Amino acid sequence: MIETRTHTDCLIVGGGLLGMLTAHFLAQEGLTVRLLERGKAFRESSWAGGGILSPLIPWHYPEAVSVLVRWSQRYYPALATELSEATAIDVEWLQSGLLMLDVVADDAIQAWAGRNDCRLQVVEAVQLPELEPATGRIAGQSLLLPDVAQVRNPRLGTALRQWLCACGVEILELTKVTGFIRKGKRVQGVITSRGEFAADRVVVAGGAWSARLLAMLDIILPVKPVRGQMIQYQAPPGLLRHITLHRDHYLVPRRDGLILAGSTLEDAGFDKSTTDAARRELEQKAKSIVPALAGFPVIRHWAGLRPGVPDGVPFIGPHPALEGLYVNTGHFRNGVVMAPGSAQLLTDLLLDRVSFTDAGPYRP
Repeated sequence: MIETRTHTDCLIVGGGLLGMLTAHFLAQEGLTVRLLERGKAFRESSWAGGGILSPLIPWHYPEAVSVLVRWSQRYYPALATELSEATAIDVEWLQSGLLMLDVVADDAIQAWAGRNDCRLQVVEAVQLPELEPATGRIAGQSLLLPDVAQVRNPRLGTALRQWLCACGVEILELTKVTGFIRKGKRVQGVITSRGEFAADRVVVAGGAWSARLLAMLDIILPVKPVRGQMIQYQAPPGLLRHITLHRDHYLVPRRDGLILAGSTLEDAGFDKSTTDAARRELEQKAKSIVPALAGFPVIRHWAGLRPGVPDGVPFIGPHPALEGLYVNTGHFRNGVVMAPGSAQLLTDLLLDRVSFTDAGPYRP
């Protein structure tokens, strides 16, 4: 069915966390916002991740990532409170800490902690059983970042959707963008499976699909899908106290005893299938971190597509050649933790005002 819609200030293409939070910030500024999602809102990478509010190995990322992480980490408690008061949904912001097994706090890590005002606790092997009794034997030193928190991302998406609808943001699901409305060097809207939608500004926040969207304008953006598979255990509450990382795998304990185990990094295009090989790998790694998980069932296994970029730095801001076109995409493995800062930066750029950081490193 073809629909005719009223003109809006902003049109956001992509209904994941980046798109929804961008809509949240823009609506708070008094702009009229419409959000288009090709499938169901918040059902792609935003839903599929672990909700860890930190990069897994934060000192491996450039300063441009750290800036967005720091701003977002400070903002999340207020966001969780605001959404809870507005929707009565607890998004489970929980400061559970990040325990990194078998990692030595060398000079580079100590310097990173100092620059980022990050508390860092060295955990000797003899101290580990008291700090985290569920873990297996680790001979070496470990590190604890006690201030790292998590959020239950599916609940975050549900709460954000309710808040946006209550604030007048129109969310259109099952609406696939098939082209852009362009006049000269200005983008004025999009063409979709449900008709044309006009707006003063169009924001592409399509996650792993962003490069495909922008290719319709002959724009090449180095964003590609990277599949990640995860599994979920049902265990007793309190079995695991901290988000726990060992090498390239991690466990995330929820309040109700669910434990998420992730994740794979796979170049599989847009295929979101799960595989038996990945499940075996994830189960093996999870049980090596917490041996007691051998006695509890795996109740879910899923996959999501991250928007991969070469150096982990997302693309945020206006297109340099096309007026009215903005992007907020390419957050790879750190979309949840960088989302609020990214949405704030994009909002400031769209409104042509000074932001909390230099936008240069993120320019499309």
